[in-house]
Amino acid sequence: MRKFDGHFVLLLALVAVLLATGGLISNTYLSVFNLQSMASQVPEIGLLAIGVMLAMCAGNGGIDLSGIALANLAGVTSGLVAISLFDATQSPLLFTVAFAAGAVVVGLLGGLLNGLIIARLGITPILCTLGTQMLYTGLAVVLSDGRSLTIGSPDPLYALGNGLIFEIPTSFLIFCGVGVILGGVLRYTPYGLQLMLTGANPKAAHYSGFPRTRIIAVTYTLSGMLAGLSGLIIAARNVNVKWDYGTSYLLIAILIAVMAGVRPEGGYGRVVCVVLSAVVLQLLSSLLNFIGLSNFVRDFAWGALLLCFLAVGRFAIIEQLGTIFTSLRSPRASKS
Repeated sequence: MRKFDGHFVLLLALVAVLLATGGLISNTYLSVFNLQSMASQVPEIGLLAIGVMLAMCAGNGGIDLSGIALANLAGVTSGLVAISLFDATQSPLLFTVAFAAGAVVVGLLGGLLNGLIIARLGITPILCTLGTQMLYTGLAVVLSDGRSLTIGSPDPLYALGNGLIFEIPTSFLIFCGVGVILGGVLRYTPYGLQLMLTGANPKAAHYSGFPRTRIIAVTYTLSGMLAGLSGLIIAARNVNVKWDYGTSYLLIAILIAVMAGVRPEGGYGRVVCVVLSAVVLQLLSSLLNFIGLSNFVRDFAWGALLLCFLAVGRFAIIEQLGTIFTSLRSPRASKS
């Protein structure tokens, strides 16, 4: 609990610092319109970051590199299916329902494929998801002929990606709702307990009789479903979907998870910290925009931040082990 509270307080402090700094730099940084704009950009990357968190918590080098590729495939595939079934201008609601259902189903199936390959065949997660990343990208290219696919903006779909509820972007509320549900699942269900214990101590989990294969398959299926939901929001915010959208999203999603304190070794992660971390990174990205830095500088900053947080986490683990070792030796020293 102490570690969770520490990350939570740190991220809240970063939010306060970024808001204060942005307010000093520009009067429009804290305007309602700009805050709404930033909030609407968080969900599509934040959902991918939660998927990365789930994969990391599973341990054994768990990670999902196929997230954005699967999100793009979900958008392209469900777009083609929805266009073939309904006219967006004549039946906007049916079109939106078909598109949303198709995106989530494609994401779920793609995640299930990842999970079965990793759990059943024993393939290393980084190699498996790297291979499926290329597979999903290739499928999206073939289905769309390498061109962007025009989805249009029927009212229900537009409201999903750009609408407001009580002056808060609908997509951000969806993101927060997903975070609350998954946070509750990880904290209060047997699956959440088994996932964390499997990642923290695979050998103990094996001897405890945990269904490791099923846990891993469910975890990557959930990650894929989140990617499909991200693809839905991407399409709802834009008129077109394309196979190469968000090429830098993979790095950013991993950075968000690492900033949130998720252990790359597995066994620890909190959804609320991932949500806050995504907000922090969006605030920082907008702040860099106001300063006038280019996208290339931002990509450099994300890479440098990722390395820094990995290094800090590594040294923190070493320090914690040293403290434990010292506490174990102290009783012996007192006896002697």
